[in-house]
Amino acid sequence: MSPNNKLTGVFLALTALILIVVPPFLKNYGVYLFSLWLVFVVATMGLNLTVGYAGQKSLGQAAFFGIGAYGVAILMKAGLSWWLGLPIAMLACFVVGLAVGFPALRVQTIYLAFATLGFNTAMWLVFRNEEWLTGGTFGFNGIARPEIFGFSLKGHLAYYYFVLAISTAAIALLWGLLRSPWGKAFQALRDNPIRAESLGIDTRAYTLLSFAIGAVYAGLAGALYASLTDYIDPASFTVGASITMYLMVVVGGAGYFLGPLVGALVGLILPEWIRDVAPVLANWYLPVFGAMVIAMLVWLPDGLMSLPEKLFSKRKVLQAGIPSAQSAMKVGVSPSVTAEVNTGEVK
Repeated sequence: MSPNNKLTGVFLALTALILIVVPPFLKNYGVYLFSLWLVFVVATMGLNLTVGYAGQKSLGQAAFFGIGAYGVAILMKAGLSWWLGLPIAMLACFVVGLAVGFPALRVQTIYLAFATLGFNTAMWLVFRNEEWLTGGTFGFNGIARPEIFGFSLKGHLAYYYFVLAISTAAIALLWGLLRSPWGKAFQALRDNPIRAESLGIDTRAYTLLSFAIGAVYAGLAGALYASLTDYIDPASFTVGASITMYLMVVVGGAGYFLGPLVGALVGLILPEWIRDVAPVLANWYLPVFGAMVIAMLVWLPDGLMSLPEKLFSKRKVLQAGIPSAQSAMKVGVSPSVTAEVNTGEVK
């Protein structure tokens, strides 16, 4: 097992231990934060598939998040249970995701980002203006939590473990998908679409699927969010929310499977930690977060999850340079010249 895989295994084991053991010792707000973090992990996992693995640009994830939340709320208001509303809302997200993916067949990069941003704006206007359907600016309240075999999930801790179970299942499914031929096809689409097409990969189909599957994950997260907060309104599904989700993926590491876990942690838990440790800086969270993103784009363009890989590669270079320097001393060559050759920095 490579050191990177070992580190991933240790990280997952520690995360699982914390998620299972710690919440019972927290107050209700702490449990709520853990639940909210898991919700955003699911949403950004879907975005990471679209952006990080398939190489598309999307600034519309909050719209799918809203479709999932409003879809479940509307269907429950109509008399359906949460368990019936969830698959219908996810199916709606899949269909809309396919439709939103069509511009990606014609445009790329910043033009595609603007197209998805326009879609998010349009959906936000629907959420805000169609009062007969969405409640408008007043939103929906009293969104009930589901039951499992008659067991109520109204308690904060009970609902947290429910969200944990659903999130774990969703993450495991995505893990399997990315290690299947589909996952290889998504990565081929990202790395070289022309070569992927020459190898027989239907790039059009996989482009559409990357948006559709990413939308389904956002819809699932939205349904969990609606029952978690007991209230939804258009303010939670703005373009700003989509940009925040995108930044979570970038900060964690686009194309790294665990990137969304780290990115959502920074995006949600960091402001709470700042508020608790240094209340004076609480109002400065967004500038701090923005400065962090800029710094990362300069020094860690691949996100926080790329840091162990970079450190390990530097260590390998240094270790390779030590014996070369020693042998150079024996033949009278300057060790600095040998080190430059090993690191590829000869001028």
